[in-house]
Amino acid sequence: MASLKLNRQRWLLLIAGAGLLLLVLDRLVFTPLGRTWQAHQTEIVQLRAAVARGQSMLERADQTRRTWAEMQSGALPKDAAQSEQDLVSAFDRWGRASNVELSSIKPQWKRGAGDRYSLLECRVDATGSLPALSRFIYELEQSPLALRVDSVEFGARDDRGQKLALSLVITGLRLAPPEGRL
Repeated sequence: MASLKLNRQRWLLLIAGAGLLLLVLDRLVFTPLGRTWQAHQTEIVQLRAAVARGQSMLERADQTRRTWAEMQSGALPKDAAQSEQDLVSAFDRWGRASNVELSSIKPQWKRGAGDRYSLLECRVDATGSLPALSRFIYELEQSPLALRVDSVEFGARDDRGQKLALSLVITGLRLAPPEGRL
């Protein structure tokens, strides 16, 4: 009976030792390997998405180059004074073409996000009928100049709403660094 009890104790010690060994292996080997595997899976998903984005960019490369060449050709001249003159002349031309009265054009140079370009922001105030102001905005949008309309505000100048006021903020792109302090 004593040998049977001793044999049972050995088995219990072996089972407890095996359980303890499995617990230690789980903490030191299996759990870190599982975390590493999950991290690798996440990284694989991110890399596959990056490859797909890269493939998409390669497929659009010709279109992107054409768009960039178009933007460069429509950019304002590198000479700041000439840029302002060209933009003011364009506003005058669009105003005459659409029968809009321009009351104010205020250009102001802004620094771009980098040193490779600068922005000419223009605040424009004009008055006219709704069809005339619509035509003015259409002429502006159809311009080959690299312009962005930042804001548009309409307001009535008379009680019947026949004469409207238009306030615009337009930004033009110049592919030259800013000059002096802005």
